[in-house]
Amino acid sequence: MKYLVAGAGGFIGGHLSKRLIDAGHEVTCVDIKPIDLWFQKHSKSENISLDLKILENCESVTKNQDFVINMACNMGGIGFIEWNKAKCMISVLINTHMLMACKKFNIKKYFFSSSACAYNTNIQKNTFIEGLKEDDAYPAFPEDGYGWEKLFSERM
Repeated sequence: MKYLVAGAGGFIGGHLSKRLIDAGHEVTCVDIKPIDLWFQKHSKSENISLDLKILENCESVTKNQDFVINMACNMGGIGFIEWNKAKCMISVLINTHMLMACKKFNIKKYFFSSSACAYNTNIQKNTFIEGLKEDDAYPAFPEDGYGWEKLFSERM
């Protein structure tokens, strides 16, 4: 199968790409970071540095794929999301354009990686909770920035 991994230059995206390659799949790895800054580079994949906030870029890498795994976002840990709320929210362009490209090219399956930041932050203030579930996202009160972007993208 042909997989596109968006956000492949990140820690999780790099490991996921390797796993797909090792399983014998054809993998296209995409990230906005220059390739020399990726956590992992794979010689058996196509590696592309590209800004996925741009619709035409999403279309160019999505065409001819079977599956899209979208882990791309403007993120860098809790410190980053607290100091860069507007930058985090711009990731909604990546998700919107990836969905539009997937629809245009009839992608079979699409995986979107969300975040616990999408859940109601009042619930997360408790030290001991049994775990979060889908119902806990509403009433909506996610992290202000990254969390709102993830919740909106889930709804799309």
